[in-house]
Amino acid sequence: MISGTRDELLTHLADLAEAVTRPHPARVAVDGRPAAGKTTLADELAGVLRARGREVIRTSIDSFLRPRAERYRRGEFSVESNYQDSFDFDALHRLLLGPLGPGGDRRYQPAIRDRATDVPVNLPFREAAPDAVLLFDGVFLMRPELNDRWDLRLLVSTSFEVTLDRARIRDRAEYGSTSVVERRFHHRYRPSQQHYLDTVRPAERADVVVHNDTPEQPRWEVRR
Repeated sequence: MISGTRDELLTHLADLAEAVTRPHPARVAVDGRPAAGKTTLADELAGVLRARGREVIRTSIDSFLRPRAERYRRGEFSVESNYQDSFDFDALHRLLLGPLGPGGDRRYQPAIRDRATDVPVNLPFREAAPDAVLLFDGVFLMRPELNDRWDLRLLVSTSFEVTLDRARIRDRAEYGSTSVVERRFHHRYRPSQQHYLDTVRPAERADVVVHNDTPEQPRWEVRR
């Protein structure tokens, strides 16, 4: 276990990302449960890599959501719906991970849907540099449908209690009240995350586990 400052953590992660040698862009997963701090970490890491002159593609699993009606077809508080129905893996592979992977042409689209409006987006194709770095954050990123597509796997680990405290603040405006946030957490998000922990065991698949209960005093483990 390594302890250090936030800057030391980011420097270490940037070094690891730059050490990935592939004949295609490095595809970096930043996995973690809701409100773990994975989006913040990915954004900060993007800033470090860009300052070093690297092209960074920054997007999220939330940009590849299925329509809301499909995501909630089993009910708003359904664990199965959250885990099985949320994301369009076919589009994610076809438009992003495949083109940026082995044998891909590096022409990609970073999103298919606006999460806030639930409206599809039709962005123009972009072409990545061969040494670009994809920083892709989201939940459940080491599940079998995705795990072999990553060149570096980062897991942002937090306790359920900390993520709930953060979610109460972050999500209250979106869902209207703290009680709704807590109900969604206890009945939808926490059970699906526990299922993921029990069946996929992401900490065993991760190259680096970042313990992020206290972001300004991070600890991290390099697994492989």
